[in-house]
Formats: sequence, C-alpha cells, structure tokens
Amino acid sequence: MLYCSLLSPISDFIDCHFAVNNLSFNYYYEGHCPQTGELLRLPRTALIEAIARGLMNYLDRDERYANEGKMYGVLLVELPSGEQRVIKAFSGLLNSQSVVEGWVPPIPGREAVALSEAEALTKLEAIKQEIIALQQLPEQQQYEILSAEFAQQLQVMSDRHRECRYQRQAQRQILGETLTGEVFALALAELDEASRKDGIERRQLKRQRDAVLQPLQQLITAADTKIRELKQQRKTLSRQLQTEMHAAYSLMNFFGQSLTLQQLMPDGLPTGTGDCCAPKLLHYAATHHLKPLAMAEFWWGKSSGDKVQGEFYEACAERCQPLMGFLLSGMKPNPPLTNVGCLQSCGKWDEGDRGDKGDKEDRGDKGDRGEKIIYQDEWLIAVNKPAGLLSVPGRYRDTQDSVLSRLRNLLADGMNLVPVHRLDQETSGILLIARDRHTHSHLSQQFQQRQVHKVYEAILAGAVTQNQGVIELPLWGNPQNRPYQQVDWQHGKPSITQFQVIAKEGEYTRVEFIPLTGRTHQLRVHAAVGLGVVILGDRLYGCNAGANRLHLHARELSFYHPLLAKTLHLQAKTPF
Repeated sequence: MLYCSLLSPISDFIDCHFAVNNLSFNYYYEGHCPQTGELLRLPRTALIEAIARGLMNYLDRDERYANEGKMYGVLLVELPSGEQRVIKAFSGLLNSQSVVEGWVPPIPGREAVALSEAEALTKLEAIKQEIIALQQLPEQQQYEILSAEFAQQLQVMSDRHRECRYQRQAQRQILGETLTGEVFALALAELDEASRKDGIERRQLKRQRDAVLQPLQQLITAADTKIRELKQQRKTLSRQLQTEMHAAYSLMNFFGQSLTLQQLMPDGLPTGTGDCCAPKLLHYAATHHLKPLAMAEFWWGKSSGDKVQGEFYEACAERCQPLMGFLLSGMKPNPPLTNVGCLQSCGKWDEGDRGDKGDKEDRGDKGDRGEKIIYQDEWLIAVNKPAGLLSVPGRYRDTQDSVLSRLRNLLADGMNLVPVHRLDQETSGILLIARDRHTHSHLSQQFQQRQVHKVYEAILAGAVTQNQGVIELPLWGNPQNRPYQQVDWQHGKPSITQFQVIAKEGEYTRVEFIPLTGRTHQLRVHAAVGLGVVILGDRLYGCNAGANRLHLHARELSFYHPLLAKTLHLQAKTPF
C-alpha cells in the first residue's frame, strides 16, 4: 500500500528483514561547487538500489507504468529529526500528467511553458517525420537502380566499341598492304563511318540516360534542400523552446540559492533539461530541508535506444551532469556508512522475491549490452561500444546488429552516419562516427596521419617483465587465416605501440597501451608476442584462462574537431 505522503518509509520498498551487506558505492552523482570549487558527491549505494528494485516491483504490478518507457528515480533523505525517508520521481510526464499523487512534483516553471512545450514538441515530431519521409524518397532508390543500369549498358557498349576499334585498326593495316587507289580510299571511308556510328550510338545512350535521370536528380536535389531547411527549422524551434524553458525553470540548491536554468547555463541546454529525475529530486530535497544520502535512477517500460527496463543509469551527460555542481552545493557530507542490518518497520510494498535478487548477476548482467552515446553534436557522435557488439554490420543476416545499424535506426539522420574507425567486436570503448561526409573526411585524415591520440587499457593473463617501453613488430594478415594476424618481418606492415604497466593484480597485470599505428589486432598481437603475455580472454591468440570477455578497452580518444576548431578529449571508464 502506497503512502499518500511524498516521504515514504524505507519499508515501503524493501522487506523489513532485508540486510545490506555490500556497502560499496556503485556510482557517484558528482559536480564541482560553483562557489568553492569543491568536488561534491552523492553515491548510488547497494541500499538505494534495493529500494529502487522495490519500486520496480510496484511498477511491474500496475499496467499504467508499462505503457511508456521512461526514467524513474529514488532519493534516500534524512529528515531534521534524523529519520530516513524515500522520495521518488519520474522524468517528463507520466501518462500525460506532470503532477501525480505520491511523486515529487515538477520543478517550478514547467506550468508556465507547458503549452508552448507541447506545441513545439508536436511541430518537432512533424518535422522529424517529414525528414524521414524525404530521406526515404522512392525516387532516390529509382535513381540508383536506373543509374546502375545505364552505367552497365555504357560499360557493355564501351567494351563492344573497343573490340570493334581493334578490329578496324587490324583491317586498316591489312587494306594498306593489299589495296591501293580509289578502292583503298572507299574501304577506309567505310571503316571511318563505322567508327562514327559507334560515337553516335554512345552519345544517344548518354542523352537517353540524362533524359531519364535528370528529372529524378532534380527531385532528389530538391528533397536534400528541403531536408536542410527542415533541419534548420528544427534547430531554430528547439533553441526557442530551450530559451523559454530555461528562463522559466528555477532550481534551488542546499545553500538556499535559486537560479534559473538560463542563469546556470547561459549557453543553453537540450530540451527536457530540468525534467529529469535527479534535478527534480534534489530540488525538492533542497526546498524541504531534506539531507540527501543516496540516489538511483533506472529505466522502466518500453525500451528506447540503449535504455533497458530494470537497468540503472548514470546522470545524463547532456541534461543533468552540467547541473550537478550547483544542485549539490551546500549539501553536508554524509558520515561513513555502517552495516544497515535489519530495518525496523513493516508495511513493505512487496513480498515477492524481486527485492532479494538485485545484483547484476541475477538479472543477467544486461548493463554492458547496449551502446552508450558519450558525446554528440551536429557533426559527430562518440559511442562507448560494449564488448560483443560489432562496430558496423557484417555481410550476413546474423551479423547485422551493430553500433552503426542501431544508430541508423535511432536517429533521423541515421543514414548519413559514417564510421571513422572500427573496434574489434570483442573490444569495448570509444567509437567515433561522423554525421556527414565532410566531417568523416577530416577525421579520417587525422587517423591516417596518426594525429589522433588513443589510450587503451587491458588486463594481461600473466606477469610482464618490463614496466614500460615500446613494441615494434610488423604485422601481416594471412588471407587464408583471417582475421588472425602474425608477425612477419618480410611482408608485415610497421606497427608501433607504447605500453605502461598500471598495476599488478594477483597473477594478472593491468596495462595501458598507446598505439601509434592502427593495424588490425595490433594490441592483441603486441601483447601476446611483444610482451609474451596474452590479453585476458583473448582466445584467438592463446588465452586459456577463464574470462567472460576480452579485457581490452578503448579508454581515451583525443582529436581535433574540424568544425568546433578545438581539441576534444573523450573518456570512457574501463568496465573491468
């Protein structure tokens, strides 16, 4: 039974006999205080995750929460009396409602822009659908088919004309040796006429091609122009909505300071900023003098993009993370936690077994199955690719799932995406994808000219004799044994890797690799042959140790952004 109050006892979510033995922090919401520069942190603990799973149990029993996928959040707070309570929030709207009994209300200011927001979102969706329709223009496919057919006809004709030309040249030589005078002149004229007819035939086919393809090309060009106009309209509309919302939304921190989103981020934030769970929960806690102890956010309902039901997620980089420093300002640090033990109240939400099966292993460890966008702008996207997922689709039906195919299905401009480089299927980490050919050309050139700084982290299945150094071994891929690479001093391509031992972990060694070249399987072979120790989980190069994945992660990537005219340094936390 749910309490009507927003402040719910912990026992509403978990069994009163539930004990938390794992007190490690799985994630920190963090940011720097704008006034002091101090790093402020709010943990996601085992207890708050157990509370969140109790909320999942409740959501699972009510069909209303299965109709739409969204983020939900819970915040464990301490009252001035020292009692601990839980508040909960949802992102955006819940069944088209912004205010729902028992849930933290929206941040002040939403009501003032609710109508404008709804109208703008409707227009944005209409623009999106129009762009998709224009990108799937039937004439585009028709143009490609007909263009290929004409190209094939021209090729066949060129081959035939070439053969005829060779024959005429041979005939001219024979005629010159056997005929003279007027007879020779008439024979040459006939050969010249045949050559002229070939030229006429080729020009006629080209005119026919142009007559068929030019109208289609004009339609495609008009569609491309319209798409650019629609994207500009979308950008303008989004900025207008953002400006209006950011001026209306007002957030409070634990110092009692209140600022609008526009004041906090004058350069602008994405649409929806302020509607996420974390800002709602922290604003409510600050305005009601509640001390935050721990917070967790999770996805529930229909999957969307990389969001999976029942999975916990970090603060979104675009909307929430930039606000964390301000929101946490004035928050008093929490004392070290001790074992929570038995919770002293009854009246729990659920007596099923879900609350006692909360760790990732019990839930199949889905946390590393979806790609996560760690950076994006209108020119490029950087994804934290999980191990086991292809970078780009393969040739066959069962190898179509990949980072690229998922993004193409997810984004309106998905068909324009071009991968700048690739990671092995078994390797996790940062993968860079361009959103247009111009950006792709610039970034590819940086990779080719070794101007991109890459840092990988790996665990080796053994001890390394050197703590640092450079590995230079030429690599060659045997066409009869792909994708296996081998050291070949005669045919191999130069391959250079810097390495640094980070730590000794029992019988294993954690190593940082900086590849100066970008050969296939370079780090895997340089570890196995150059260091004499294979990467943990690398079955292809001889690792026999038990491991659930290849322990190789593309941790950092630095490159020059050709449109922003500055260097970007991207990082993706090593998952092992």
